[in-house]
Amino acid sequence: MEPIVRGEHGQAVRDVQRRLLGAGHRVEADELGGSFGPSTEVAVREFQQARGLPVDGIVAHETWGQLVEAGYRLGDRTLYLRSPAFRGDDVRELQSILNALGFDAGKQDGIFGRRTAEGVREFQRNVASRVDGIVGLDTVREMARFRPTLGGPSRAVVREEEAARGPGLSLPGSVIAIDAEGSGSPEAIASATAASLQRRGIRPMLLFGSREPTPTEDRIRRANAGEAALFVSIGIGTEAETGCACLYFGTPTTHSPMGRRLAASILTSLVSRLGLMDRGVHPRSIAILRETRMPAVLIEPFGAGDPRADEDGFAQAVAEGIAAGIEAFSRPAPEPLSP
Repeated sequence: MEPIVRGEHGQAVRDVQRRLLGAGHRVEADELGGSFGPSTEVAVREFQQARGLPVDGIVAHETWGQLVEAGYRLGDRTLYLRSPAFRGDDVRELQSILNALGFDAGKQDGIFGRRTAEGVREFQRNVASRVDGIVGLDTVREMARFRPTLGGPSRAVVREEEAARGPGLSLPGSVIAIDAEGSGSPEAIASATAASLQRRGIRPMLLFGSREPTPTEDRIRRANAGEAALFVSIGIGTEAETGCACLYFGTPTTHSPMGRRLAASILTSLVSRLGLMDRGVHPRSIAILRETRMPAVLIEPFGAGDPRADEDGFAQAVAEGIAAGIEAFSRPAPEPLSP
């Protein structure tokens, strides 16, 4: 879809405003006829902040998708395993309830995948109801009877936190998916990272390489199908962003502890080895972090326009720093991690 931005008018803007209002955000009355004005932009930014999306006030593909997802409540529709998967806040609510009751539905990403279906079946099996993996009104009513406490960490987060404090990850022979968000420097760094990992006995899976850009959903599908142990994507920050940042899957209500640990390990390596400015580790709910099944990070070693990107040897130095960070991540964690 074409991005919807401030200053635009029409039905598309009215639809965005309707969904923002449904999600509890405020839009001034004089804009509600379909005028993308200041209050609409503020509402978009607030929505993006609440969903763990990049906060830019622009309604592009990911923001629109989550606006649509925000309109569903558990019980609005029948849920089951299918392709393409059901997505929405109703699925996220279902995952939250299952995890709170002790039935592992995987990370609370709002995507009805195989682990969520297995969690549904296990719940149905334990309450002596029909075991079909289908979430209709009968299953929703059964869940409501248990009144689960939803405020604590989910079983998926607890499981990942235990893994993050575990004995480490055996990397030799493992597959690591290497992605690039754009051509030029990201691809150069990604290719050099793959070569550096290969020298360490790791099997890199490059998710780019053709002349035409590979759609995001295809790159995610390849990483998941290839059962990669880790997913590492290289991107570039905006012109206003200087320094190095690492992003992992997270929202205000859930996150990936393993993704966070991987992001922190890579950032520490890059900052210490290359002297880059530390722009921090941040949670995001963008597709490449939300939909990949393994610990995943998006690395932004520098902002757009940074002159070092074109320096000889810089891409190789960044790649070696990333590989060293991955290697450090594979060792046992020195202490428990906080969310």
